[in-house]
Amino acid sequence: MQSNGAATGTASAADAGRANTAQMAQANAGIERERKPLESRQIVAQYIKYATMQHISRTSKHFLNKFSPNTFWQSSRNAYKYVGETAASDGTLQGDTSAAMASALFYEMIKGAATVMGHTFMEPVTINYPFEKGPLSARFRGEHALRRYPSGEERCIACKLCEAICPAQAITIETETRPDGSRRTTRYDIDMTKCIYCGLCQEACPVDAIVEGPNFEYSTETHEELLYNKEKLLSNGDRWEPELAANLQSEFLYR
Repeated sequence: MQSNGAATGTASAADAGRANTAQMAQANAGIERERKPLESRQIVAQYIKYATMQHISRTSKHFLNKFSPNTFWQSSRNAYKYVGETAASDGTLQGDTSAAMASALFYEMIKGAATVMGHTFMEPVTINYPFEKGPLSARFRGEHALRRYPSGEERCIACKLCEAICPAQAITIETETRPDGSRRTTRYDIDMTKCIYCGLCQEACPVDAIVEGPNFEYSTETHEELLYNKEKLLSNGDRWEPELAANLQSEFLYR
């Protein structure tokens, strides 16, 4: 009986020892699991640091080698690849000079002489102005003019749209009402030194009274001569009426 009790006590102690060993093993395993992520992060951080330092080292060496005095003063073109043609120079200073001299003295001179001789037999592109004049666009905006109807009546109805739309405020208009109820201008002045030739006055006019004609030769010797009044504008319209009517007709579909 005593031997049985001793055996039972020994077995219980052995079971307790195994249980303690298992608990310690589990605890150690937990510690290892907690340690592994920490070690992994440390390893990754160390690797990144090492790779960064290696990249900086390689980049700095490449930069110093590329811009070293020897490389700068003794540059060569050995790295160039000539596809389908032979290099005119071997890459040295003497070779470059020889190739440049040969090109300048022979090829370029022959090419220039051929160009000159070819243009000798071509029609000249210049004209003998003012005896010859080139073509003008129908949309050319030149000297202003006031137009009339074929009956001789003034087209302007004194609506003042041109005066209102002028961005340079170059137009000044005064009006009156006639006995028949129509309105006409008593004053129509344009300061040609202010005009920016935008063409807005012509676009705003509902009766095509104020237009910018094809005349561009109206230089003067005094400032006062460029202050146009109504009589001057009407005389311009009478002078250029055929050209003005033709230009307006050609632009009829686009207005």
